[in-house]
Amino acid sequence: MDENLRRRLTLGPVLLAVLGGVLALDAWLEQQHAVKGIGILALLLLMVPLANLELARLFTARNATPFKLIASLGGAAIVLHAFFTQFDWFKPIAASVLAFLMAAVPLASALRKVASRQVEEAITSMAGTLLAVMYLGGLAWFLMAIRVKEGGAVRADPIFDGSTTHIVMVLLCVKFTDIGAFFTGKSIGKRKLIAWLSPGKTWEGLVGGLVVAAAVGAACAPWLPEVEWWTGLIFGAVFGAVGQAGDLLESLMKRDAAVKDSGQSLPGFGGVLDVIDSPLVAAPVAYLLFSLA
Repeated sequence: MDENLRRRLTLGPVLLAVLGGVLALDAWLEQQHAVKGIGILALLLLMVPLANLELARLFTARNATPFKLIASLGGAAIVLHAFFTQFDWFKPIAASVLAFLMAAVPLASALRKVASRQVEEAITSMAGTLLAVMYLGGLAWFLMAIRVKEGGAVRADPIFDGSTTHIVMVLLCVKFTDIGAFFTGKSIGKRKLIAWLSPGKTWEGLVGGLVVAAAVGAACAPWLPEVEWWTGLIFGAVFGAVGQAGDLLESLMKRDAAVKDSGQSLPGFGGVLDVIDSPLVAAPVAYLLFSLA
Protein backbone atom coordinates (compact mmCIF):
# COMPACT_ATOMS: atom_id res chain seq x y z
CA MET A 1 0.00 0.00 0.00
CA ASP A 2 1.21 3.50 -0.83
CA GLU A 3 2.72 5.15 2.27
CA ASN A 4 0.76 8.36 1.76
CA LEU A 5 -2.50 6.42 1.42
CA ARG A 6 -1.69 4.40 4.53
CA ARG A 7 -1.20 7.58 6.52
CA ARG A 8 -4.48 8.99 5.22
CA LEU A 9 -6.35 5.84 6.18
CA THR A 10 -4.79 6.00 9.64
CA LEU A 11 -5.29 9.69 10.39
CA GLY A 12 -8.53 10.15 8.44
CA PRO A 13 -10.80 8.28 10.90
CA VAL A 14 -9.22 10.20 13.79
CA LEU A 15 -9.98 13.53 12.12
CA LEU A 16 -13.53 12.38 11.36
CA ALA A 17 -14.03 11.33 14.98
CA VAL A 18 -12.81 14.72 16.21
CA LEU A 19 -15.07 16.54 13.76
CA GLY A 20 -18.03 14.36 14.73
CA GLY A 21 -17.39 15.12 18.38
CA VAL A 22 -17.22 18.86 17.71
CA LEU A 23 -20.48 18.81 15.73
CA ALA A 24 -22.24 16.74 18.40
CA LEU A 25 -21.02 19.13 21.09
CA ASP A 26 -22.12 22.06 18.95
CA ALA A 27 -25.66 20.68 18.62
CA TRP A 28 -25.84 19.87 22.35
CA LEU A 29 -24.71 23.37 23.33
CA GLU A 30 -27.42 24.84 21.11
CA GLN A 31 -30.05 22.79 22.93
CA GLN A 32 -28.70 23.83 26.32
CA HIS A 33 -28.06 27.52 25.71
CA ALA A 34 -30.02 28.39 22.53
CA VAL A 35 -26.83 29.67 20.92
CA LYS A 36 -25.79 28.23 17.59
CA GLY A 37 -22.34 27.32 16.39
CA ILE A 38 -20.16 27.44 19.51
CA GLY A 39 -18.37 24.25 18.52
CA ILE A 40 -17.91 25.31 14.90
CA LEU A 41 -16.66 28.70 16.09
CA ALA A 42 -14.02 27.11 18.32
CA LEU A 43 -12.90 24.82 15.50
CA LEU A 44 -12.59 27.66 12.99
CA LEU A 45 -10.78 29.91 15.47
CA LEU A 46 -8.23 27.12 15.83
CA MET A 47 -7.90 26.14 12.18
CA VAL A 48 -7.94 29.55 10.48
CA PRO A 49 -4.82 30.89 12.29
CA LEU A 50 -2.99 27.59 11.69
CA ALA A 51 -3.91 27.69 8.01
CA ASN A 52 -2.84 31.33 7.92
CA LEU A 53 0.69 30.38 9.01
CA GLU A 54 0.84 27.87 6.17
CA LEU A 55 -0.54 30.37 3.68
CA ALA A 56 2.07 32.88 4.82
CA ARG A 57 4.74 30.32 3.92
CA LEU A 58 3.37 30.12 0.37
CA PHE A 59 3.15 33.89 0.01
CA THR A 60 6.62 34.44 1.44
CA ALA A 61 8.09 32.19 -1.24
CA ARG A 62 6.91 34.80 -3.77
CA ASN A 63 8.00 37.82 -1.71
CA ALA A 64 4.45 38.70 -0.67
CA THR A 65 5.16 38.21 3.04
CA PRO A 66 1.95 38.93 4.96
CA PHE A 67 1.82 40.21 8.51
CA LYS A 68 0.90 36.96 10.25
CA LEU A 69 -0.58 38.43 13.42
CA ILE A 70 -2.74 40.94 11.57
CA ALA A 71 -3.91 38.26 9.11
CA SER A 72 -4.72 35.81 11.91
CA LEU A 73 -6.59 38.39 13.98
CA GLY A 74 -8.41 39.71 10.92
CA GLY A 75 -9.52 36.23 9.86
CA ALA A 76 -10.65 35.39 13.38
CA ALA A 77 -12.56 38.68 13.63
CA ILE A 78 -14.49 37.94 10.43
CA VAL A 79 -15.42 34.47 11.71
CA LEU A 80 -16.60 36.03 14.98
CA HIS A 81 -18.64 38.51 12.95
CA ALA A 82 -20.53 35.66 11.30
CA PHE A 83 -21.12 34.03 14.70
CA PHE A 84 -22.55 37.24 16.16
CA THR A 85 -25.03 37.72 13.29
CA GLN A 86 -27.42 35.36 15.09
CA PHE A 87 -27.96 37.86 17.93
CA ASP A 88 -30.62 40.57 17.66
CA TRP A 89 -28.40 43.19 19.31
CA PHE A 90 -25.73 42.72 16.65
CA LYS A 91 -27.88 42.66 13.52
CA PRO A 92 -28.35 46.47 13.22
CA ILE A 93 -24.58 47.03 13.23
CA ALA A 94 -23.49 43.87 11.36
CA ALA A 95 -22.91 45.60 8.01
CA SER A 96 -21.02 48.49 9.60
CA VAL A 97 -18.78 46.17 11.60
CA LEU A 98 -17.94 44.10 8.53
CA ALA A 99 -17.09 47.25 6.54
CA PHE A 100 -14.89 48.43 9.40
CA LEU A 101 -13.00 45.11 9.45
CA MET A 102 -12.38 45.29 5.72
CA ALA A 103 -10.93 48.77 6.11
CA ALA A 104 -9.00 47.97 9.29
CA VAL A 105 -6.89 45.17 7.80
CA PRO A 106 -5.06 47.20 5.10
CA LEU A 107 -4.80 50.17 7.47
CA ALA A 108 -3.25 48.03 10.21
CA SER A 109 -0.88 46.53 7.64
CA ALA A 110 0.21 49.98 6.50
CA LEU A 111 0.78 51.13 10.09
CA ARG A 112 2.76 47.97 10.77
CA LYS A 113 5.03 48.77 7.83
CA VAL A 114 5.41 52.37 8.95
CA ALA A 115 6.36 51.19 12.44
CA SER A 116 9.22 49.16 10.96
CA ARG A 117 10.54 52.29 9.18
CA GLN A 118 10.75 50.39 5.89
CA VAL A 119 9.14 50.99 2.53
CA GLU A 120 10.50 47.94 0.70
CA GLU A 121 7.78 45.48 -0.33
CA ALA A 122 5.12 47.52 1.48
CA ILE A 123 2.55 46.96 -1.27
CA THR A 124 3.14 43.21 -1.52
CA SER A 125 3.01 42.76 2.26
CA MET A 126 -0.25 44.70 2.52
CA ALA A 127 -1.72 42.79 -0.42
CA GLY A 128 -0.61 39.45 0.99
CA THR A 129 -2.15 40.24 4.37
CA LEU A 130 -5.47 41.32 2.89
CA LEU A 131 -5.62 38.29 0.58
CA ALA A 132 -4.92 35.96 3.51
CA VAL A 133 -7.74 37.52 5.51
CA MET A 134 -10.22 37.34 2.64
CA TYR A 135 -9.23 33.83 1.53
CA LEU A 136 -9.34 32.24 4.98
CA GLY A 137 -11.49 34.51 7.13
CA GLY A 138 -13.78 35.65 4.31
CA LEU A 139 -14.59 32.14 3.10
CA ALA A 140 -14.83 30.78 6.66
CA TRP A 141 -17.45 33.50 7.28
CA PHE A 142 -19.85 31.61 5.03
CA LEU A 143 -19.20 28.31 6.77
CA MET A 144 -19.98 29.92 10.12
CA ALA A 145 -22.98 31.75 8.63
CA ILE A 146 -24.45 28.49 7.32
CA ARG A 147 -24.50 27.22 10.89
CA VAL A 148 -26.07 30.27 12.53
CA LYS A 149 -28.48 31.44 9.82
CA GLU A 150 -32.07 31.80 10.94
CA GLY A 151 -35.04 30.89 8.79
CA GLY A 152 -37.45 33.65 7.86
CA ALA A 153 -41.19 33.93 7.32
CA VAL A 154 -41.13 35.09 3.71
CA ARG A 155 -42.52 31.77 2.49
CA ALA A 156 -44.98 29.38 4.03
CA ASP A 157 -42.86 26.30 3.34
CA PRO A 158 -39.76 25.50 5.41
CA ILE A 159 -36.67 27.51 4.45
CA PHE A 160 -33.01 27.36 5.32
CA ASP A 161 -32.46 27.47 9.08
CA GLY A 162 -28.87 26.77 10.06
CA SER A 163 -28.01 23.44 11.69
CA THR A 164 -25.05 21.12 12.09
CA THR A 165 -26.68 18.94 9.40
CA HIS A 166 -26.12 21.65 6.80
CA ILE A 167 -22.43 21.73 7.70
CA VAL A 168 -22.23 17.94 7.61
CA MET A 169 -23.76 17.83 4.14
CA VAL A 170 -21.26 20.32 2.73
CA LEU A 171 -18.28 18.57 4.30
CA LEU A 172 -19.40 15.09 3.26
CA CYS A 173 -20.11 16.09 -0.34
CA VAL A 174 -16.76 17.84 -0.70
CA LYS A 175 -14.66 15.13 0.94
CA PHE A 176 -16.47 12.24 -0.73
CA THR A 177 -15.76 13.94 -4.04
CA ASP A 178 -12.06 13.59 -3.19
CA ILE A 179 -12.53 9.94 -2.25
CA GLY A 180 -14.58 9.11 -5.34
CA ALA A 181 -12.18 10.97 -7.61
CA PHE A 182 -9.15 9.26 -6.08
CA PHE A 183 -10.39 5.70 -6.47
CA THR A 184 -12.02 6.28 -9.85
CA GLY A 185 -8.89 7.96 -11.12
CA LYS A 186 -6.72 5.13 -9.82
CA SER A 187 -8.95 2.55 -11.49
CA ILE A 188 -9.80 4.00 -14.89
CA GLY A 189 -8.28 7.46 -15.05
CA LYS A 190 -6.44 8.17 -18.30
CA ARG A 191 -7.12 11.73 -19.44
CA LYS A 192 -5.42 14.39 -17.32
CA LEU A 193 -7.67 17.14 -16.02
CA ILE A 194 -5.01 19.88 -15.86
CA ALA A 195 -1.66 18.16 -16.23
CA TRP A 196 0.49 21.26 -15.68
CA LEU A 197 -1.31 22.21 -12.46
CA SER A 198 -2.43 18.97 -10.80
CA PRO A 199 -1.00 15.95 -12.68
CA GLY A 200 -2.72 13.44 -10.41
CA LYS A 201 -6.26 14.53 -11.35
CA THR A 202 -8.11 13.02 -14.30
CA TRP A 203 -11.41 13.71 -16.05
CA GLU A 204 -12.58 10.19 -15.20
CA GLY A 205 -11.74 10.79 -11.57
CA LEU A 206 -13.63 14.09 -11.56
CA VAL A 207 -16.75 12.47 -13.00
CA GLY A 208 -16.54 9.61 -10.51
CA GLY A 209 -16.11 12.04 -7.65
CA LEU A 210 -19.12 14.14 -8.70
CA VAL A 211 -21.31 11.04 -9.00
CA VAL A 212 -20.37 10.06 -5.46
CA ALA A 213 -20.96 13.63 -4.22
CA ALA A 214 -24.41 13.69 -5.85
CA ALA A 215 -25.33 10.41 -4.15
CA VAL A 216 -24.14 11.75 -0.79
CA GLY A 217 -26.18 14.92 -1.29
CA ALA A 218 -29.31 12.91 -2.04
CA ALA A 219 -28.68 10.75 1.05
CA CYS A 220 -28.39 13.86 3.25
CA ALA A 221 -31.60 15.44 1.93
CA PRO A 222 -34.04 13.66 4.32
CA TRP A 223 -32.39 15.42 7.27
CA LEU A 224 -32.85 18.89 5.75
CA PRO A 225 -36.49 20.02 5.64
CA GLU A 226 -35.97 22.47 2.77
CA VAL A 227 -34.08 20.05 0.51
CA GLU A 228 -35.79 17.40 -1.64
CA TRP A 229 -33.82 14.32 -2.68
CA TRP A 230 -33.37 15.58 -6.23
CA THR A 231 -32.28 18.97 -4.92
CA GLY A 232 -29.78 17.23 -2.68
CA LEU A 233 -28.53 15.35 -5.73
CA ILE A 234 -27.85 18.63 -7.55
CA PHE A 235 -26.44 20.35 -4.46
CA GLY A 236 -24.05 17.46 -3.83
CA ALA A 237 -22.65 17.60 -7.35
CA VAL A 238 -22.30 21.39 -7.21
CA PHE A 239 -20.58 21.31 -3.80
CA GLY A 240 -18.22 18.64 -5.10
CA ALA A 241 -17.38 20.57 -8.27
CA VAL A 242 -16.74 23.83 -6.44
CA GLY A 243 -14.69 21.98 -3.83
CA GLN A 244 -12.49 20.59 -6.60
CA ALA A 245 -12.06 24.14 -7.91
CA GLY A 246 -10.94 25.15 -4.43
CA ASP A 247 -8.39 22.36 -4.41
CA LEU A 248 -7.06 23.53 -7.77
CA LEU A 249 -6.87 27.09 -6.43
CA GLU A 250 -4.58 25.98 -3.63
CA SER A 251 -2.59 23.85 -6.09
CA LEU A 252 -2.02 27.01 -8.13
CA MET A 253 -0.56 28.77 -5.10
CA LYS A 254 1.57 25.76 -4.14
CA ARG A 255 2.92 25.48 -7.68
CA ASP A 256 3.85 29.15 -7.64
CA ALA A 257 5.58 28.68 -4.28
CA ALA A 258 7.26 25.45 -5.53
CA VAL A 259 6.03 23.29 -2.62
CA LYS A 260 4.11 20.01 -2.62
CA ASP A 261 2.04 20.60 0.52
CA SER A 262 1.12 23.69 2.51
CA GLY A 263 2.54 22.05 5.65
CA GLN A 264 3.40 18.78 7.38
CA SER A 265 1.17 18.95 10.44
CA LEU A 266 -1.23 16.25 9.17
CA PRO A 267 0.73 13.23 7.85
CA GLY A 268 -0.76 11.95 4.61
CA PHE A 269 -2.83 15.09 4.12
CA GLY A 270 -0.16 17.77 4.26
CA GLY A 271 -1.14 20.81 6.26
CA VAL A 272 -4.34 22.28 7.68
CA LEU A 273 -4.78 24.37 4.54
CA ASP A 274 -4.64 21.21 2.40
CA VAL A 275 -7.62 19.86 4.36
CA ILE A 276 -9.86 22.93 4.53
CA ASP A 277 -9.22 24.46 1.10
CA SER A 278 -12.11 22.68 -0.63
CA PRO A 279 -14.79 23.18 2.07
CA LEU A 280 -13.91 26.86 2.37
CA VAL A 281 -14.38 27.56 -1.33
CA ALA A 282 -17.59 25.51 -1.39
CA ALA A 283 -19.06 27.40 1.59
CA PRO A 284 -20.24 30.57 -0.25
CA VAL A 285 -21.98 28.48 -2.92
CA ALA A 286 -23.55 26.28 -0.25
CA TYR A 287 -24.82 29.32 1.63
CA LEU A 288 -26.44 30.65 -1.55
CA LEU A 289 -28.02 27.35 -2.58
CA PHE A 290 -29.37 26.61 0.89
CA SER A 291 -30.88 30.12 0.99
CA LEU A 292 -32.61 29.55 -2.37
CA ALA A 293 -33.84 26.02 -1.60
